[in-house]
Amino acid sequence: MFVKVCGLRTPEAVDAAVEAGADAVGFVFAPGSVRLIDPASASVLLARVPERVETVGVFRGQPIDEVVRLARASGVGTIQLHGDEPDDHFARAAAGFRTIRAISAARFTESGHAGQERLLIDATVPGSGATFDPADLPVPPSVDWLLAGGLRPDNVAALIDAFEPSGVDVSSGVESAPGVKDPALIRAFIAATRP
Repeated sequence: MFVKVCGLRTPEAVDAAVEAGADAVGFVFAPGSVRLIDPASASVLLARVPERVETVGVFRGQPIDEVVRLARASGVGTIQLHGDEPDDHFARAAAGFRTIRAISAARFTESGHAGQERLLIDATVPGSGATFDPADLPVPPSVDWLLAGGLRPDNVAALIDAFEPSGVDVSSGVESAPGVKDPALIRAFIAATRP
């Protein structure tokens, strides 16, 4: 099970995710997020991440030129775009980065999205800690995809069984307060994904 821990902003959180076996770590560059980090601070944290762990920059509703500039300045290897970004944004991002398209379960259609390397299916409000109704995703994607939205150490195993994703993405579910990651919850979450 591929595990991504997102919204990291401290050395302690990055170290906990890496040491517990996360496959990817994410840094949020979307304005307005409580998890917002600037490229220079992210770059310092990225220096702690071994090559085997994927590094992801998360963006939402930003011009693609800004996305690429921030991704290069921080040093992330993957660009994750939330929302209704057009396919050509993914084509632009793919020139130098891996790509993830994040979309809510309610807006997912098997044929409606192209250009990204992977999909992330999220709740309606990303980062809110809310799960989505399984009825919103009657047919899961036929490609590799990550499940996100309301995942916590105490529910992730059951949701993996229910949805059978290729991987999971957690942010608020491993926080002691909005935007504040708890290393113990990070470790517990990753352990729960791999019984």
